[in-house]
Amino acid sequence: MLRTRMRTLVLSAVLIATSASCFSDMGPTGISTPDVPKTNESLLSPILGVTSNLVGTLFQCTPQPFAADTEVIGPAGGVITMGKHTLVIPAGAVSSPVRIIGSAPVGNVVSVQFQPEGLQFNPNHLPKLTLDYSACPLVPVLLPKRIAYTDSKLNILSYLLSIDNLLTRRVTGQVHHFSRYAIAW
Repeated sequence: MLRTRMRTLVLSAVLIATSASCFSDMGPTGISTPDVPKTNESLLSPILGVTSNLVGTLFQCTPQPFAADTEVIGPAGGVITMGKHTLVIPAGAVSSPVRIIGSAPVGNVVSVQFQPEGLQFNPNHLPKLTLDYSACPLVPVLLPKRIAYTDSKLNILSYLLSIDNLLTRRVTGQVHHFSRYAIAW
């Protein structure tokens, strides 16, 4: 009985994540920074009873140790690893070598910061940021998560188009520029 309920809950979460990922503000022409509305409460509320104090907020977890990495990344690309979080920069993302600093600060929110702040990438070769939430409580993990672009005080500014892998407990999104990013509902 418990197994059936758990399977139903997981299947529902996957269906919600799949349905939510079909919505996008991107038009048929050009490449722009994809901004997703700050809340999908109207989508989730009827199904899960989610209230506004959950959707559109940052995901709270057990604080993890500070982690950082510094790499010089050139036109061939590279990887920045900050503890369990990674930024994969593909070939062609930058036109000349640049020193990139990535850090995962200690806090109740899973977040990373990158420098030089504002660094922009070739829109045809965008880096992929993967944030790990394996240290977070299991029950809320079943709700779909996404990566939020935040200011230095962790106020949500917009969202990246994100894919939440419930099995590995990681969420991945494409980064258009450097700033601070965190996991949100």
